Amino acid sequence: MALSNLALFGGAFFTPVLVGKITHTIGWEWSFYLVAIFAGALLPLIFFFVPETAFNRPINPYVEAVENGTSNRPMEDQHFPTTNLISDKDRPEPSNPVSFEKHDYDAKTATASPRSPHPPPKVTFAQSLLPFNGRKSNANFFKLALRPFPLFFHPAVLWACLIQGTLIGWTVMIGVVLAAIFLGPPLWFSEVETGYMYTGPFVGAVIGFIISGLLADWSTNFMIKRNKGVYEPEFRIVLVAVQLVFGCVGLYGFGITAQNVGRYGWFLPDMFFAFEVAGMVMGAVSSALYIVDAHRTFSSPPPFPPAGAEEVRVELTRR
Repeated sequence: MALSNLALFGGAFFTPVLVGKITHTIGWEWSFYLVAIFAGALLPLIFFFVPETAFNRPINPYVEAVENGTSNRPMEDQHFPTTNLISDKDRPEPSNPVSFEKHDYDAKTATASPRSPHPPPKVTFAQSLLPFNGRKSNANFFKLALRPFPLFFHPAVLWACLIQGTLIGWTVMIGVVLAAIFLGPPLWFSEVETGYMYTGPFVGAVIGFIISGLLADWSTNFMIKRNKGVYEPEFRIVLVAVQLVFGCVGLYGFGITAQNVGRYGWFLPDMFFAFEVAGMVMGAVSSALYIVDAHRTFSSPPPFPPAGAEEVRVELTRR
């Protein structure tokens, strides 16, 4: 999760460093020409080497019972197996290879039934290039397309949107005023120097990635030990406390130093910009992990909401 956010935010903040030099040297038009060139070069690579990865995983009946409220055992007595989803009678002997029965595999969809104990056979390279490999749900297409929007009102999703969207909004605002602050008096930066100012947020994105990767699982394991070995999805929210520190330091620090760059220079505003971006990455990681862990039905196989529904809503908030 941290790596995916680094790829998104790190790329967004490293690009202006290059674009400033490109604009100054060969003209602003080449910023768009190079985008077209790289997009054209990557298109065949994506087509040939990025296959469809959608897969209907087996449903854990214990977790499903708890989520649907049909289990009569208290939560602390629930033991959720994560690997032994196949009963002993269905488990093949080592000398008896698994056979893929007709009812376990649909050639049109190339996926196994959600409750099938056997995985589907691996598709060939030619089959992986097909633009359409079957539907993953029998639900109405328009219902699936519109389903992300009502969940805007779900408290957890609304919280995730605010956690990510607030700092992303401030990041965009800083990017808007950055040129106005440094291109004019008293520093009179050129396009190249203004582009170099995005080195700070890029470093901040890397720092946020490192801290998120180190603290996300460590803090969760620490809370599990404090909770007598019982895991709760809310343990993922602990990382938001670190986001609060980095985000507030970055926002307040940038505001104080950017209003008087003649006194503070360019380094301190750029450093605080890095703090703000690091907090943004931490918030994105923390909220996404909490949504995935606490609300499995948001990304479960049909008939539950389609995978990625919460990401759609959060992405809309970002925009």
